[in-house]
Amino acid sequence: MGRSFSRAELESFRDAEVPDLLGPDVRLLFVGINPGLWTAATGTHFAHPGNRFYPALLRAGVIEEPIDPAAGMSEAERDVLRRRGIAITNLVRRATAKASELSRAELVEGGERLHALVSEVRPRVVAVAGVTAYRSAFGDPKAQVGRQPEPMAGSELWVVPNPSGLNAHETVASLAEAYAEVGRAAGILPTAPG
Repeated sequence: MGRSFSRAELESFRDAEVPDLLGPDVRLLFVGINPGLWTAATGTHFAHPGNRFYPALLRAGVIEEPIDPAAGMSEAERDVLRRRGIAITNLVRRATAKASELSRAELVEGGERLHALVSEVRPRVVAVAGVTAYRSAFGDPKAQVGRQPEPMAGSELWVVPNPSGLNAHETVASLAEAYAEVGRAAGILPTAPG
């Protein structure tokens, strides 16, 4: 069921926060940069209709049924993610129209908050969606997409491509490859033979 918002309605969600999606047994923690205005309006992570997060998760096999979060996610859909051991948070909690509106200080503070959350939740894998934000948040200007050399609070740390429709370098297929890789590392998907 589609939903649309006027520009003024979306703007009214600027600086709003979206609660983390956490469950009792987190195996894979996806970390967005910060909520977009559509995400804040629906209270659902990666909800913008142009975002390729859920189609890429489906194609990767990380989820088994399509999820269309554009109008907001039902508790049943949230439970599907929780049962699979998938959790979602953001580096920066406040909603903006674009991630470029965030300051470096906000990203660094978000990195510290993430470290505390990972220490508490103890996922097998942390997957930060966006290499540029990762570089700023963790002071690692040469970081590349993929598994990072150092774990975070005992969890494998990965950087995966950002699924935003603004990231023109990626497709659903290329995102699915990256998300399948972290899904295997987290034990959600079987490891590839070979």
